[in-house]
Amino acid sequence: MNKTKKLTTLAMLFALAMVLSFVEGLIMPIFALPPGVKLGLSNIVVMYCMVYMGFASAAELTVMKGLFAFLTRGATAGFLATMGGMFSITIMFVLKFLLKDKVNYYTLSVFGALFHNIGQLFGTTFIFGSRFVFYYLPILSISGLVMGLITGATLTVVIPALKRFG
Repeated sequence: MNKTKKLTTLAMLFALAMVLSFVEGLIMPIFALPPGVKLGLSNIVVMYCMVYMGFASAAELTVMKGLFAFLTRGATAGFLATMGGMFSITIMFVLKFLLKDKVNYYTLSVFGALFHNIGQLFGTTFIFGSRFVFYYLPILSISGLVMGLITGATLTVVIPALKRFG
């Protein structure tokens, strides 16, 4: 993929991720879930980017999402979004590398969601200097499993439309 096509594709994927994040922000309050529990719709775009464009592009997209969170919600949100995103894409890259063609969207999504939560807990530990936040890990693990399955299923259904970007 040439530089111009890569740049425009990443820009379109970033815009799609932001729209999905906005939509998620509108629908998630309806469910009254515990703090930090989100569906992770914009991570569908990051998974697509990881699978079809590689780790470097997914990292760029993750940093852009973190910067957007920083600009719209503040430094803490930006830092935690970036930490979670980097943990998430790293485990997805490792799984994709180790399992090659045997890995599916469900596996990537569940592990990505779990490690996103773990990354955010490490970020919170760094900010507050307390490991007590890890007591919240069981709740975030269950939500990561459930939400990861939902986003994995969603990616499986919408992948034909997303492939048109590549």
